Amino acid sequence: MKHIFLTILLITCALAVSAQVSVESKIDSIQILIGEQTGVTLTVTAKKGSNINMPSFKPSQYITPGVEVLEDLAADTSHLDNGLIKVTKRYTLTSFDENLYYLPPFDVTVDGKKYQSKSLALKVLTVPVDTLHPEKFFPPKDVQTNPFDWSEWNTAFWLSVVFVLLLVIVYYLWTRLKENKPIIARVRIIKKVLPHQKALKEIEALKADKMSQSEDQKTYYTLLTDVLRKYIEDRFGFNAMEMTSTEIIARLQQEGDKKMIDELKELFTTADLVKFAKHSTLINENDANLVNAIDFINTTKQENQPTVERVEPKLTEEDKRSMRSRLTLKGIIIAIIVAAVVLLGFVVYQVYLLI
Repeated sequence: MKHIFLTILLITCALAVSAQVSVESKIDSIQILIGEQTGVTLTVTAKKGSNINMPSFKPSQYITPGVEVLEDLAADTSHLDNGLIKVTKRYTLTSFDENLYYLPPFDVTVDGKKYQSKSLALKVLTVPVDTLHPEKFFPPKDVQTNPFDWSEWNTAFWLSVVFVLLLVIVYYLWTRLKENKPIIARVRIIKKVLPHQKALKEIEALKADKMSQSEDQKTYYTLLTDVLRKYIEDRFGFNAMEMTSTEIIARLQQEGDKKMIDELKELFTTADLVKFAKHSTLINENDANLVNAIDFINTTKQENQPTVERVEPKLTEEDKRSMRSRLTLKGIIIAIIVAAVVLLGFVVYQVYLLI
C-alpha cells in the first residue's frame, strides 16, 4: 500500500508541474499564394524564473523542405498571475512551391525538460493560368500616373496668378516711372568776380567810351551811380539799388571814413542835380567825380575773398513733389519685386512637392 501511495503521489506531482508549462503555436494564415508571407507565433507559459530555450532559425533556413524562414524575431516576455510568465516569439515564413506542407512541432526546453507544440499545416497556391486561351495574356502595363487632383494644385495655381499680377503691376509702375522724367538738380561751381573788380571794370568802360566828356551828362551820371550802387550792395550787403542817395550815405556813415563819405556824398549830390534839376557840370568836375568813385571803391574793397562760388539749384514745389513721387514709385517697385521673388520661390517649392 505504501508503494502504491508513493507512486500515485509522484504521478500527481509530475502532472502538477507539467500543467504549469504550456507550449502553443499558431499560424496567421494556413493558405498563401506563391511568394506571399505568413507568420507563426510560438508561445510558452512557465513559472517565473524558468530557463526557457526556444528554437532559432537563420534567414532563408528551411523549417521544412519547401518552407523557409524569412525573419526570426526576438522573444517577448510578459508576466501573468500566479507567478507565471509568457514568452512569445514570431517567425515569418514563405514558400515558392505549390504544395500542402506539414510544419513539424516546435521543440522547446524549459528547465532542461523538452516540450513540443502542436504541428501546423501550410497550403501554398499558385496563380491560376488559363493555358487554353493564350490570347488573353497581356503584357505588363506601363507606369501609371496618379489621377489629377485639383485640390492639390489649387494653392500653387492661385499663387501663380498673384505672381503674374505682381509682374503686371511692376511693369505699369516702371512705365510710369520712365514717363516721369527725373529732376536733375546739379550744383554749379562758377568763377566769382569780386565786387570791386566788377565795379572798376565797368568804370573803365565808361572811361573808354569817354562818357565824362559827353554832352549827355544825365546818362553818364546815371551809369556812374548805378555802378556805385551795385558795388555798395555787393560790398556792404544792403539794397542800395532801391534806396535814395541820402539813405545810402546815411548807411555808409555807419561803416567807414567821414572824408570818404563826404566825397561820395558830393558825387551823389551832383548826380541828383544833373538827373533831376538839369544841372550842367564841367568836364573837370566830371573827371573829379569819376576819380572820387574809383577812390571810394579802392578804399573799401575786400580782396581776400573766395574766387569761386557754389550755386545751389532752386527747385520749385512742383519739382519737389515730382522727386518725392519718383522716390515713392521706386520704393513700391522694389517692395513688389521682393514679394514676387519670395512668392515665386514658394510656388516652385509647392510644385516640387507635388511632382
